[in-house]
Formats: sequence, structure tokens, C-alpha cells
Amino acid sequence: MVGQEFAPGTLERYKTSLKHTIEFLQWKYAVSDIDIKEIDHAFITDYEYFLRSVRKCANNTAVKYIKNFKKIVRICISNGWLDKDPFANYKSKVREVEREFLSQEEVQTIYSKKFATDRLNLVSDIFVFSCFTGLAYIDVKNLTQSNISLGIDGKRWIFTHRQKTESPSRIPLLPIPEEIIQKYVNHPQCIYEDRLLPVLSNQKMNSYLKEIADVCGINKELTFHIARHTFATTITLTNGVPIESVSKMLGHKSLRTTQHYAKILDKKVSDDMELLKSKLGNLKSNISNGTDL
Repeated sequence: MVGQEFAPGTLERYKTSLKHTIEFLQWKYAVSDIDIKEIDHAFITDYEYFLRSVRKCANNTAVKYIKNFKKIVRICISNGWLDKDPFANYKSKVREVEREFLSQEEVQTIYSKKFATDRLNLVSDIFVFSCFTGLAYIDVKNLTQSNISLGIDGKRWIFTHRQKTESPSRIPLLPIPEEIIQKYVNHPQCIYEDRLLPVLSNQKMNSYLKEIADVCGINKELTFHIARHTFATTITLTNGVPIESVSKMLGHKSLRTTQHYAKILDKKVSDDMELLKSKLGNLKSNISNGTDL
């Protein structure tokens, strides 16, 4: 079902989960397989301990592997192969991770920098494109000319679906991403493969982004996904774009997902409070002068 119902990355994730489960069985029971009926609450808590201690998984990584295992257990229950749910009294919690993003100055530095090689210039262009559209790596890679259409305002928009969630994303094109699209319109890869942009592999992109960060003096671990976070924070929310609009452009199914970005915007809080301070100052002035409100 890969390419139809599931992305290739989903298959790889479950293959890795299976590998960890077999390693756990060998570590705990000295076997590579057991009967499904032997899976109970103790099995799950021991498996979690194994992931954290032996595999040295961070909290959220361990929780994700347990969730993958839980999906398989649910299939067993649905088929009547297990009488009761071993996860009934089990609880795990994903810890909030502070998301890294670039400041406006850092985005400007990357955008205006001319690099020594064409490859670095290409990677920086595609990264900046994502900073101004909020699209994840795979969604940028999958874009074709057919994804560009006229929006409700008669201007060019990106119309696409996120590969991860299949949620629709409709994004008005700002001048900078429009400029980047035009820059590569005659690139051989774009012409022969029907691509909007000549995107490299994710591994290569992230490798070159580390080099770009060094050249630009940016002391952050630059990965392609930071571009999406930068769009959500620096480009949109900080500049007063309502969170509902940001959520729709990001293709989030729930506003709660978008609210993770809103929590870290100290600058937005500062700007809003300065505006309030100004209003309260005018109010105080009016009261002092006896002006009717």
C-alpha cells in the first residue's frame, strides 16, 4: 500500500519498530518470537524500559515506538486474537519540544547571501522558499507547475495536499517564493521531471544546510524542517497573521497543533503589550485632560 495509503517513511518506521521489538524479545526472553497471548501490561512496561535504557531512546522516540506497537496490538484485538487490551492501564506522555526557528534577520542573511557554489545557492533558495510557504520537504519536492493556480483573489496560490496527513494546503505566493520559482523555471530537472523546483534528497539538503549555517554565522542546527517552523512563527504569527489562517496554510487538522508555535513567540507578546501600553497611555491622557471617552 506504499504510495497509495502510506508514505515510504511509514513503512520504514514500522520496520524499525519490528527490529526493536525482536531485539527486546531476545534481550528479555532469549527468543525472537512469542505467542500474542503472552503480551500483557508487564510486557509493555518492560519494552518501554528496554527502549529507554538499552536502546537509549529519548522520551518522545520511545513513546512513538510504543504507539506503533499499540497499533499492531489493536489489530490483534479487532481480530479476536487477544481477549483483553494490554494497554488498558498503560499511559505515556509526549513531552513538549521547543521548536527551533530562524529570526527575520537570519532569514534575510540566508536570502541575500551569494554562496561560492551553485549547489549551496540552490539549497538556500529552496530552504527560503519553504520559509515563505511553510511546506515540508516532501511537499516542496512533489510540487509541479499544476500545483500553481489562481486563488480567490485572482493571484497565484499553491494548491497541494500534505503527504504526511493528506490535509489540503492553500498558500498565497509571496514575492520571494514567486521570485525563486521563476529563477528555476528553465532548470533541466524542472523541465524533464515536471518539478516546480530542483529539490535534492533530504539528506543532501540537510548536509548543505549545515554548511550554509556556518557560512552565515547562524548558531543553530539548521535542518529543512526549521523552514516550516520559521514560516509559522517569524513570517506569519509574528507579523499578525491570525492563527486560524496559519493553521490552514500549514495543513494542520487541528488548531492545537498550530498553537505549539504560538507558545514561543515572546516577540509577539512584547509587540502586543507595547500596543496595549500605548492604548492605556492614551486612556490615561484622556482621563487627565477630562476628555469624554
